[in-house]
Amino acid sequence: MGCGNFFFSLVISFSVALITYNIIISANAPLKQDFPQPSNPSSKSSDGFISVDPIIRMPLDKPRTSSTKKRLFHTAVTASDSVYNTWQCRIMYYWFKKFQNGPGSDMGGFTRILHSGKPDRFMDEIPTFVAQPLPPGTDQGYIVLNRPWAFVQWLQQADIKEDYILMSEPDHIIVKPIPNLSQDGLGAAFPFFYIEPKKYESVLRKFFPEEKGPITNIDPIGNSPVIVGKESLKKIAPSWMNISLAMKKDPEADKAFGWVLEMYAYAVSSALHGVGNILYKDFMLQPPWDTEIGNKYIIHYTYGCDYDMKGKLTYGKIGEWRFDKRSYDNVWPPRNLPMPPAGVPESVVTLVKMVNEATSNIPNWGS
Repeated sequence: MGCGNFFFSLVISFSVALITYNIIISANAPLKQDFPQPSNPSSKSSDGFISVDPIIRMPLDKPRTSSTKKRLFHTAVTASDSVYNTWQCRIMYYWFKKFQNGPGSDMGGFTRILHSGKPDRFMDEIPTFVAQPLPPGTDQGYIVLNRPWAFVQWLQQADIKEDYILMSEPDHIIVKPIPNLSQDGLGAAFPFFYIEPKKYESVLRKFFPEEKGPITNIDPIGNSPVIVGKESLKKIAPSWMNISLAMKKDPEADKAFGWVLEMYAYAVSSALHGVGNILYKDFMLQPPWDTEIGNKYIIHYTYGCDYDMKGKLTYGKIGEWRFDKRSYDNVWPPRNLPMPPAGVPESVVTLVKMVNEATSNIPNWGS
């Protein structure tokens, strides 16, 4: 058994070394452009590219009809075995199951990609693939680097039935059935205002050479939420891993991108492989800034929600009423969290209601 573990460690170490070596090679090697972009994105070319709105890049034709064949996607969530990630995953999976077979849904299977390197006690509750973490010290304290490495392992080793992948996160709550929003070789992704390729062009050119095209080919996205073709992701994932490591080792890139470094790495990798993205602003909402559910599909509760008892937002100051996932980094949130006071926006009220419903119905909550 000890010899087996030693051998496996050698394999992982060699793989990471090979990935790092490939960073140097891939920076100069030509990459196949599998999904070419139209030269004029606001019109349909003679080659038959779909029309795209240049502002939000939504397809303007080929609407979905009731006779359209379902294009199922597999939802994948990377996580550690921490209490913090685990309670979020349990809530996320509860709501996934609620909407999986709802009207208009293209939601297929679900996998928690657990990058702790060993099974945990929730394997029977949540479909789980156990991935190996990076060797100690490789992430330089930036644990998110385990995400692309975990996806590489999952895509290589798992039997994934669906042709598309939704990359999601533990702190996502699905609020209604999700259709396959990708079209014609384009992924579907949420645009983040803080991902600004043009602003950081000089840094990004180290990883996206000028011969690969204009810097605007890099979409303002992260890896989540993204719906993308499985075969496309198999090409993107190793580059995403390579570039994440390279950016972390580059002092200029590390300083410029900080905690969103891995998001930039995915955006660059997608562009390098010619996979453009429909920028779908209704993919998710982020309370407390987004106040209404509207037509959104996912609540992303990354920000703390702080209010006084009159329902006024006190962001930056701990409120008399608050919900912040970071309050539960080492402990399980209790059942029946107090509801927000009157005047707090719909998005925050819905978030707390959905957390409470999940924790009330998930067996053995808090243990």
